[in-house]
Amino acid sequence: MINFTVGPVQSSDAVRAIGAEQVPYFRTAEFSELMFENERLVKKFAHAPEGSRVVFITGSGSAGMETAIMNTLSPKDKAIIVNGGSFGHRFVELCELHEIPFTEIKLNPGKALKAEHLKDFEGKGYTTFIVNKHETSTGVHYDMQLISDFCKRNNLFLIVDCISTFLADPFDMAALGADVMITGSQKALACPPGISVMALSPKSLERIDRIKCKCQYLDLKIALKNAERGQTPWTPAVSILRQINARLKEIDANGGVEAEIARTAALANYFREKIKGLPFEIVSESLSNAVTPLHPTTASANDIFLKIKDEYGMWICPNGGEMKDTVFRVGHIGALTTEDYDKLVDAFKDLQKKGFI
Repeated sequence: MINFTVGPVQSSDAVRAIGAEQVPYFRTAEFSELMFENERLVKKFAHAPEGSRVVFITGSGSAGMETAIMNTLSPKDKAIIVNGGSFGHRFVELCELHEIPFTEIKLNPGKALKAEHLKDFEGKGYTTFIVNKHETSTGVHYDMQLISDFCKRNNLFLIVDCISTFLADPFDMAALGADVMITGSQKALACPPGISVMALSPKSLERIDRIKCKCQYLDLKIALKNAERGQTPWTPAVSILRQINARLKEIDANGGVEAEIARTAALANYFREKIKGLPFEIVSESLSNAVTPLHPTTASANDIFLKIKDEYGMWICPNGGEMKDTVFRVGHIGALTTEDYDKLVDAFKDLQKKGFI
């Protein structure tokens, strides 16, 4: 099977080889050094500001989202949430659950965030801005410079979910003034799912220090204290952390984050050129390099997903809910090649020849 989804994605041979090894004991100096290296490289690739820290939570990206809300916000805050799909809605649910006052900017699927959406929030006493940099469910990549400028004008604490866009699209945490950056091991890091990575600015560290987290397992005070010695407070997903280390070093050796972004962009552009003439419409107003969201004009999106899986041995990414039959997605992250995309496009063309699409 060839995997064109947006997570989990295909891993390199070096990453997969580590997954086949016995899990080592981790309360050692050697594992601590590996974790220090992981932190150093994540900060480097995220362009994190001086004095930032990185923590690795054993859990999916959603664990990182909830950890950020629980540890950096309180009922005294007043947040703006961009809600343009299922992952923006998850932040809405988290703020409701943890009693964080908020207002949401509700966007229709596929629609970009624009200056007109922000103008009514200028100078209104908000403290925080929460956004999924890439709303993976609809394939919309938000304008972070627009958001950054707004947050700087209004002195807002900025939480950014970069789960599917980190290493796929440019992100300069320091230049943007972002305070929390969240990603996950199963996206462009191209490792198995199970680790949420969080880069934390000095401003966020101050908030964490004064806010009481009502969850021991996700308490960043405890995680940061243990990270000082290169460890985690609880037993982590040891093998995945070792795989992340191999992947980060692989990226560093191949030219760093800029080269990885360029590689992903080239795959995305190659695929988008190859599907011209097929009965698909790109539904996002603002595309990420990570994924191409497509609306098939002649068939059910879910039926195409099933056909590609069952008859051609490839996974594309289905949607759920209202978009189940209208939109599927093709990812460009992970260990993929142009030859892989040729096979997928040939499968689409074969379905077209058979009259299925």
